[in-house]
Amino acid sequence: MFNLSENNMFMVCGSAVDLRKGIDPLSRIVRSSSMSPTDGCVYVLMNNARTRMKLLHWERGGYVIFYKRMEQGRISHTIFGKSDHVRFHQIRWDDLMLLVAGICCSAKRRKRFNFSKKAKIKN
Repeated sequence: MFNLSENNMFMVCGSAVDLRKGIDPLSRIVRSSSMSPTDGCVYVLMNNARTRMKLLHWERGGYVIFYKRMEQGRISHTIFGKSDHVRFHQIRWDDLMLLVAGICCSAKRRKRFNFSKKAKIKN
């Protein structure tokens, strides 16, 4: 079943990835970092524009891919490293949930991505 929770280990790729790729090329990216895509960790991969995100996860029956496309705004740029090499680093469940919502994890003041002026809150 599709179950991700705080019990999983989340590994974020520190460089941009072409997200047009499917399961096999994404798992090769994980293997190129001397990691195993079948070890139960959830691998978080993002595109260069930081508007799309894929989560690659091995469950007992096979691979599962979760896909997120931001309608507005971008995922925080602080998630990427300074080198071009593919490196993964671990993040916590709550930090991943903030990334998915478009909120910068490392900011002193948690600011959500900008909404358009058309969207207004109605009472």
